[in-house]
Amino acid sequence: MKAGIQPILATLRDAEWLNGTRARVYPRLLLAASVGLALIWIVAARSGIDLAGKPLGTDFLSFFAASELTLQGRAADAYDVAAHWAAQKALFGPAVGYSAFFYPPPYLIVCLPLALAPYFASLIVWLAATGYAYWRALRAWAGPRLDAAVLLAFPAFLVNAGHGQNGFLSAALIGAGALWLERRPIVAGLMFGALVYKPQLALMIPIALIASRRWTTFAAAAVSAAALCAASYLIWGEAVWRGFLDASPLARAALERHLVGDEKMQSVFAAVRLLHGPLALAYCAQGATALAAAAALIWLQRRDFRGSSEGPALVAATLLASPFLLDYDLTLLAFPLVYLAREGLERGFAPYEKSVLVLAYLLPLASRILAGGLDLPIAAPTIAATLYFVARRRPAGPAPAAPLIASAES
Repeated sequence: MKAGIQPILATLRDAEWLNGTRARVYPRLLLAASVGLALIWIVAARSGIDLAGKPLGTDFLSFFAASELTLQGRAADAYDVAAHWAAQKALFGPAVGYSAFFYPPPYLIVCLPLALAPYFASLIVWLAATGYAYWRALRAWAGPRLDAAVLLAFPAFLVNAGHGQNGFLSAALIGAGALWLERRPIVAGLMFGALVYKPQLALMIPIALIASRRWTTFAAAAVSAAALCAASYLIWGEAVWRGFLDASPLARAALERHLVGDEKMQSVFAAVRLLHGPLALAYCAQGATALAAAAALIWLQRRDFRGSSEGPALVAATLLASPFLLDYDLTLLAFPLVYLAREGLERGFAPYEKSVLVLAYLLPLASRILAGGLDLPIAAPTIAATLYFVARRRPAGPAPAAPLIASAES
């Protein structure tokens, strides 16, 4: 038995099978397959309804309906299930399933212009604009000589685009903020503060900023978040905030009662629930994981104050801390993966590091399939392994610009 496992462990440890040629060719094949699948899915749709019986863009319908209601002077109705669902049915018929709107009122500022154009035109502009912001952030992390196919083939691109979700926007804000911590601390804070629209992705940011004593960025983030909240209050008044607070129990129910689907979730909380663990255990496990992620960020600052791994560690810890994390949010995972790939190509890969990179790269593609088909939640341990390899990188100063995939085999 032990003799049979040793070759497998050796293969995973060294990952010599992942050479330069394969690292270039396989992502291109995956990208071609992703584009082909997307085109087939779009062409096969009838009147905007895909083969699964859902509107193309799926979750974007929630944003678009909220925009319609807001433009009609009914912003608070975005948090009324009956009114919000009626707006969705008016677009795609009475059989359309409900796409909830759990976002705080500052997100209505983002959604406001969406319904000024027809649904599909708005969806295209939304994905193009947020996708471009995400791409620019990724390009800045990877350097000017990045291998575009490797990044574009990352399955989170297709997952987020297929849902019409805001994963591109969230990742662009966090990625740009983490990148600009040193050079543009105020801009970084403004980016972080804008995440008030999706606060579950901002849990680790205050801890990271305090641990690194980045008080300017901390203050800018607080001002940015407060300004967006105040703006939404001044524009739409108390009613919209009251509507949001009244709808909050539904968001909690969606998390606790499998309304979204634990197989779609990527958190420790969802993993415990998927494995039929009790609710109390799920909360305890999620809390312990968040504390461990925070401890990792604090330890990292003590070992390597404001070092090159600060940003990627923050991103990885962010993914671990949130109980409400869906597969389209894995757009964030690209940033620590780019960091590890660059560091590995420059300074060598640690044992098992390349295998973890491959698993994490394919995670947005495989996670829901394995969780839904085999009750096997792999997201949380994969993200934890990514954070481990980021945190264990020895101090070396800022990483130089380098291509994601080297021309020589590695």
